[in-house]
This record gives sequence, C-alpha cells and structure tokens, in this order.
Amino acid sequence: MFGIHYIKSDPTQYIFHYHSGRLKHSGIGQAFFYYRPASSIVVVPLGSADAPFIFNEVTADYQAVTVQGQLTYRITDPQHAAELLNYTVSGAVDHYISEDPTKLPQRLIHLVQALVRAEMGDLPLRKALLAADTLSQAVGARLAEDPAVAALGVSVLNFSVLAIRPTPEIAKALEAESREALLRQSDQAIYDRRNAAVEQERRIKENELNTEIAVEQKKRQIRETKADADLAVEGKQQQLRATQLQGEIALEEERKSLAAAQAANAHTLADAEAYHLDATLKPLHKLDKNVLELLAIQAGDPQKMLSLAFRELAANAGKIGQLTLTPDLLSDLMRQK
Repeated sequence: MFGIHYIKSDPTQYIFHYHSGRLKHSGIGQAFFYYRPASSIVVVPLGSADAPFIFNEVTADYQAVTVQGQLTYRITDPQHAAELLNYTVSGAVDHYISEDPTKLPQRLIHLVQALVRAEMGDLPLRKALLAADTLSQAVGARLAEDPAVAALGVSVLNFSVLAIRPTPEIAKALEAESREALLRQSDQAIYDRRNAAVEQERRIKENELNTEIAVEQKKRQIRETKADADLAVEGKQQQLRATQLQGEIALEEERKSLAAAQAANAHTLADAEAYHLDATLKPLHKLDKNVLELLAIQAGDPQKMLSLAFRELAANAGKIGQLTLTPDLLSDLMRQK
C-alpha cells in the first residue's frame, strides 16, 4: 500500500537495499520495509550450487569423447558478484528481473570446459576413458588456483568427472575388441585348465609308475636280501660241513695215527712175544722129536696118547702083521670127543 513493501531474506542470501542510489541495508538474513518506487533490492545467494555439465571433447588421437560431470561452487564475495552481475529482484527474493544469475554457472562451465579440453588433448583414447579420477583432481586443482574463478567472486567446493564415454561406433569397436580379448582369455583359461588336467593326470600316472618301480625295487631288494641270506646260510652250512669234514679228517688222521701206533705196538708186542717164544722154545730146538712127544704124553691126556699111538702104528704099519681094534676102544674115543 502506497508503495511500501516488506522483504525478508534467508540465512543463505546476502541482501543489498539501495534507496535513491544509497546503500541503506546489507547483510545476511535481513528483513525490512522499503519504499518500492525509490528502492532497488539486490539478493545474492550464498548457498552452494551445483552446475552439471556435459560436452564433447577430442583426445590426443583425434577421437571424440563425451565428458560428463558436476561443479559445486558458492559465492564468497557477494559485493563483487553483485558488481559483475545483476541480482536485482522485484517483489520476492527469488524473482530476478534479469537472466544474469544464470550466467554465473555458464561462465564457470565454460572455464571448466577449457581446462578439460587442455587435459584431454594430451591423452589418447584408451587412457582418456580411464582418466576420470585423474581428470577430476587435475581440473579441480587448477580451478582452485585460477584467477578467473576468484574474479567472479566464487570458490569451487568440488569438481568431479562422472563419466567419459566414446562415440557409439568407437564404443562398439572397443567392446568388440574387449569381447574378443575376453574370449581369447576364456579360451586360454580353458586350454590352461585342460593342460593343467593333462599335466595333473601325467603326474598321477608318473607317480603310479614311480610307485610301481619303487615296489618292484623293494621286491627285488627283498629277493636279493633273501638270496644273500640264503647264500650266507649256505656259506655257513658249507663252512660247518667243511669244519665237520676237517674234524672227521683230523679224527681219521688221529685214528690212522692210532691204528699205526696200535699196529706198531702190536708188531712190537708180536716181536716181543715171538722173541719171548723163541727165547722160551730155543732150548727145545735142540731136543729130539721123540723126546718132545714123550714130554707131551706126560701131560696125561688120553686122546693125545691114543693119537700118538695110532700115528706110531701108521708109521710102522709095514712091520705089524695083524692089529685088532675093539669097538669099545673106538666108542670110548668117540664118546670122549
């Protein structure tokens, strides 16, 4: 009414009230009445703002890519920003009378695009597609030190590159190349797995053969050990038999020596007896045979006496005319025999 209006700003808004060309109110979160026909209200937002961007760039190997990201900033010098751009409002605090407030993010995005183009121009396509984090750090650092940003009265809170994409044709080519590489890796993996299975099977067969060889070697060692034991036993038995044979030979030698000694002794005894008999009978050699017979008759043996009698009869048979032998005499001789 009568041109008098009331305005109230938020804590994230810096307000300037000019009346007839003079500054009457300024600050954050101001509220006051003003006379509209003679007043000019400038509201500069101080809160953080996001400026998304997407633009096409060319890599070092002349390949087109699309860079998508977001810039977060806030106005730190509202006085300077108000001098560069028109933030005058009409009635409400967010009803700007010009499009200047929308130019600030565009200027920042243009600056970002220039910095991104400088970075992307040094990268080939393959590296550029993987350089989102590196690009974010490099461009963010350069924005923080860029005097053009300070000249706009703002500060960069965050800069991030969300995606770097090639054109659809290049993407398909890269996908095909990657797909073929993956298929080759898959084939190589299958080949490696089969080769590993074959190698493992070969190792198993080799281990089985080595086990069989070891078993056969052990069996051969057992047979050789048994044969050595048998040879040792046979050698011991032969040594025992040889020892026994040598003992028997020694015994026979001793027996032979004994027999020789006994024969020598018997011969000596026989010689002694012969000498004894010869010495005993030597006196009888000089006696007459008849005398010896008479001496034998004196022994009183009837049979000897009869035998001598018959022998004499036989010797003198030519001189005997007639001889009668009675049966009694013969029976007595037979009975005594």
